[in-house]
Amino acid sequence: MNKVRVKICGLRCMDDVSYVNAVAADYAGFVFAESKRQVSEKLAEEMAYCMNLDICRVGVFVDERPDRIVELLEKNIIQTAQLHGKEAEDEICYIKQKTGRQVIKAFQVHTAKEVQQALSSPADLLLLDSGKGSGETFDWSILDVTDRPFLLAGGLDPHNVSRAVTQVHPYGVDVSSGVETNGRKDFYKIQNFMRAIR
Repeated sequence: MNKVRVKICGLRCMDDVSYVNAVAADYAGFVFAESKRQVSEKLAEEMAYCMNLDICRVGVFVDERPDRIVELLEKNIIQTAQLHGKEAEDEICYIKQKTGRQVIKAFQVHTAKEVQQALSSPADLLLLDSGKGSGETFDWSILDVTDRPFLLAGGLDPHNVSRAVTQVHPYGVDVSSGVETNGRKDFYKIQNFMRAIR
């Protein structure tokens, strides 16, 4: 069975970094978009410095200027950009060509037709979700039409992620609120999430 990658998103402090280091997550997400999990460039840089080298640092953006994303990639604060807004295909291509780095494009999907439309994106990897950080699952059967790698997001937690992986066979899974308690990352939940997958 292929390894399922794990992205833990919404890191906000050094404790969060120590948690993802301890469980050897594959990706860690810093949210630069306006959000309760938003971090500054300075904090992201400090967290990046303390993160294990084999964890890919992902910057999460919503309709950010492409040059700003390029700047953060070129400073190596992040290694991958994840776009959650209405970014045009030429903007995605610009970021890829300018930096040579991977771009993830997030899509809210509710029907098989929306999944089909997402498949044409020039992004390197798709993230399929029920909504921007809604924390709710969706009908995974609509993903049967996918023929390219994707990250599954939306309402995943230690209790349902194993079923999600078995049913959907994603390239990876993305979790944020599902491993939190009172709005903060919970190491016990992160450990259980990883155990449920691996």
